[in-house]
Amino acid sequence: MKVMLSTTVNGEQVQEAVLPRTSLADFLREDLGLTGTHLGCEMGACGACLVLMDGVPVHACLVLAVQAEGSTVETIEGLNETGAAADLQARFHDRNALQCGFCTNGMLMSAQALLEANPAPTRDEIRDALSGNYCRCTGYEAIVDAIDTTARDRAARTEAAK
Repeated sequence: MKVMLSTTVNGEQVQEAVLPRTSLADFLREDLGLTGTHLGCEMGACGACLVLMDGVPVHACLVLAVQAEGSTVETIEGLNETGAAADLQARFHDRNALQCGFCTNGMLMSAQALLEANPAPTRDEIRDALSGNYCRCTGYEAIVDAIDTTARDRAARTEAAK
């Protein structure tokens, strides 16, 4: 028996009937067609499924869709549409931090949440924020560089605007 879910996804109000055991990741991918939320380990270990729920990164594979009732969910598609992470994406490209790309969406969600909560993180804080993201291609240094550079660029733009 399905239950009604009312939530906001990428700024749009969504009302859908879902099975109570449907994960948020499956709901986003299968019901809403938001395939930027990847499914990797489906155990909350790899971070490929990370989305922001009320501004906090969550593993969409571990959250039931019904738990998003009344919440605001933002996916990588939402970040793309608003341009909120365009500079971060550009730094990932510049530093060749994209690698195979499977984990990149989750990395970007973690990085965006970190930079919103802490605009000037240390490299250790960046590494800590990425500890829930697993990259099978290795090469975390380029990812940390991209996030660090983005933080510095944003700080410089904020300072210049004063």
